[in-house]
Amino acid sequence: MTGVCKPAILKLLADLGPVCAEYHDKIVRGVKAERVQVDEIWQFVGAKQKNTKPEKRAEGWGDTWTWVAMDADSKLIVSWFVGNRDYTAAYNLMLDLSARLSNQIQLTTDGNRLYVDAVRAAFGRQIDYAMLKKHYGFDQEEKRYSPAKIVSIETEVIKGNPEPKHISTSYVERQNLTMRMSIRRFTRLTNAFSKKLDNHAYAVALHFVHYNFCRIHKTLRVTPAMAAGLSFHVWSIEDLIRLLENQEAEKVA
Repeated sequence: MTGVCKPAILKLLADLGPVCAEYHDKIVRGVKAERVQVDEIWQFVGAKQKNTKPEKRAEGWGDTWTWVAMDADSKLIVSWFVGNRDYTAAYNLMLDLSARLSNQIQLTTDGNRLYVDAVRAAFGRQIDYAMLKKHYGFDQEEKRYSPAKIVSIETEVIKGNPEPKHISTSYVERQNLTMRMSIRRFTRLTNAFSKKLDNHAYAVALHFVHYNFCRIHKTLRVTPAMAAGLSFHVWSIEDLIRLLENQEAEKVA
């Protein structure tokens, strides 16, 4: 399709992915966000958890979760973490998120209880935090991959005084769809999944830097990074590749 051999593309991914993660870590700091939404999205590496042998799990195969924190106003992806669906991952995400913000925020997560202690450990009392809990029904007649129907929604204030009208995870859930549509490795029911955990993480880093700096948000009419004051122009793909070229030039110098 591209006229370039597969190993060359994988090498570019392996080289550019860490550079994108490093650039995000350096630039996305001091973010002035009012409302942040957090969610996690599932995918697998190599094989699904139930089909993965212990020796392969040691290599990173099995279920993999990408935890995402998004600024609801600028649509900036402030933080993300690739790992398991456990407290360690929740804590790492919240600790990283707190380090990138410059003010107190209103935070909304889903009903995953792993967030409660993680938020407390990372933010202390300096946060207005609520959970949005969705309760799903189950229909025996539904197809295997049909989404379950939401039968009720409730909110729970965990800490502070979050505004009820802003207790929502709609934007970050829409971002999950963007990930599945934009990252081939996240497409369901295909053989496009990652065979190595590192490549999976590189693809996620590349996606988020492209999303923040290159992709114009239709509603904002600028990129999320521009809306957040972290960039003053729309990046091209050449600008993205130039991150790698600049790093290689610094090594030579």
